[in-house]
Amino acid sequence: MTNVFKNDFEILHDDKYIYFDNAATTQRPRQVINAVSEFYRTINSNPLRGLYKWSVESTQAYENSRRKIAEFIGAKDASEIIFTRNSTESLNLIAYSWGLNNIKKGDNITVTILEHHSNLLPWQMVSKVTGASLTYIECSPDGEISDEEIISRIPSNTKLVSAAEVSNVLGVRLPIEKISKRAHKVGAVMVVDGAQSAPHIPIDVKALGADFFVFSGHKIMAPMGIGVLYGKSELLEAMPPFLHGGEMIESVSRYDAVYAPVPEKFEAGTVNAAGAVGLAAAIDYIKSIGFDTISQREENLCRLLIEGIKTIPYAEYYGSKSAETHSGIVTFNIEGCHPHDVASILDTENICIRAGQHCAQPLHEHLGIPASARASMYFYNDESEVERFIEALKKVRSWLGYEH
Repeated sequence: MTNVFKNDFEILHDDKYIYFDNAATTQRPRQVINAVSEFYRTINSNPLRGLYKWSVESTQAYENSRRKIAEFIGAKDASEIIFTRNSTESLNLIAYSWGLNNIKKGDNITVTILEHHSNLLPWQMVSKVTGASLTYIECSPDGEISDEEIISRIPSNTKLVSAAEVSNVLGVRLPIEKISKRAHKVGAVMVVDGAQSAPHIPIDVKALGADFFVFSGHKIMAPMGIGVLYGKSELLEAMPPFLHGGEMIESVSRYDAVYAPVPEKFEAGTVNAAGAVGLAAAIDYIKSIGFDTISQREENLCRLLIEGIKTIPYAEYYGSKSAETHSGIVTFNIEGCHPHDVASILDTENICIRAGQHCAQPLHEHLGIPASARASMYFYNDESEVERFIEALKKVRSWLGYEH
């Protein structure tokens, strides 16, 4: 597997480091860094507010990014794209602006047991405030969800269903199309968390049946602090704003205000225009590589890593036995070693992984494990890094005094 991609990532030029924490955040290619730098060097100004040349051009760059993102996920119109800070803020916007205004006592909210806390805590809040029930779709130990589970956990009184397209712990892709079909059958709104899917697979919000879709720029090689909320126009137009302030109004009197149309209604204050430009550049970069190449490289790396873990008698990995269903993620444990110790020991070998519960404590409890270590790869990783990782993993127990 020839790796020409590292040429675009200055931080990866030092081969002594292995970065296997891509599910937390990805690295940025020079194309993205240059796009952000170019914005600040040439047209840095407040979009939407000025009539001078720089402000007009920054507004154009910001809105061009919105259109590019709409095309990237298959949205009907660019106005259905709201810029936020990240997936967490996007999900909270839905919870506060749609959830609290449309869900009441006696209603049901359904999520899956695989959810990141960002796609769980907002719905816990809505449930507690409104008195609605909160129901979980359970999964098998390998992360699979049955058709029967979907039907039984989305009853007729369900008003909202929210699910990740890809698990940040197991890497498995959830059957979103089946879940959304059931949600719509009972009249519920479908929210899809695409934080872990958007970097790895093509997104089509219409095919998914998503009424709302969210993702974070920093997981798709864009800057931190820029996120996306897609919402169907009829839903967004009926929702009250989440934040109040400048640029989200048409007019203001002493005691009242007329809000701006979507999407400006949800983008109060000075926007992260440079972040939006960086996200557009990241999407261009992904398109230049192609999802087929990304998937092929990730599947090969996962297969090698899983095969390597299988050679270690005291190591166990979680999720599907099939490498192509891991989306670059292999979560594991070493017998007798706390995951935090595993991560710290690997750090002495300049290997970066994540350890803990990965903001998915209910899933860990469901799987019967207190915590885990997670190696998450992206297309710019390669076989030599996997081989070094496995060799380092074999030595972890000796650091803690085990003979084997």
